[in-house]
Amino acid sequence: MKEPVRIQTEDFSVEEEVSALKATSTRIGAVVTFLGVARDFSRGHAIEAVEFEQYQSMALKALRKLREDTLKRFNIIDVRIVHRVARIPAGENIVLIVVGSEHRRDAFSACSWCIDTLKKTVPLWKKEITPEGESWVEPHP
Repeated sequence: MKEPVRIQTEDFSVEEEVSALKATSTRIGAVVTFLGVARDFSRGHAIEAVEFEQYQSMALKALRKLREDTLKRFNIIDVRIVHRVARIPAGENIVLIVVGSEHRRDAFSACSWCIDTLKKTVPLWKKEITPEGESWVEPHP
C-alpha cells in the first residue's frame, strides 16, 4: 500500500486512494474527498498548464505534520494527502485529500480545514504557463 502522504510527479488514482483509506477501518461511514484540478483559465488569462516546485524535505515534512494535525484536531479515522509537483496540463489532477470518519460532518470539516491549511503552510510554489508566458502565483489561503 502506498504511503498516506506523498509528493509525486505522476498522476494518482482517486479510486485507489479512497480504497486504501477505506481499508484502514470498517468504522468508516463517511469518505470526503477534495480533488484539486488544473484549470484552463485564471486571473483573466488562458492557462495551458501549471507547474509546481517544492523544497522536497520541507514540503513532505509539512504534509506529514498536516496529516498528524488533522487527525488530532478532528474526530476522524484517517486522512490521505497526495500532491503532484510537475508541469500539469489543464484538466489534470494536482492534489487529493481523502478523509474518513464515522460521520459525514467530521469528514467534511476535516477535509476543508486540511486543504485550507495546506495552501497556507506547505512550501509549494505554483507557476502558471500561458500563451503569453509564465508567471509565479502568489500563495493564498
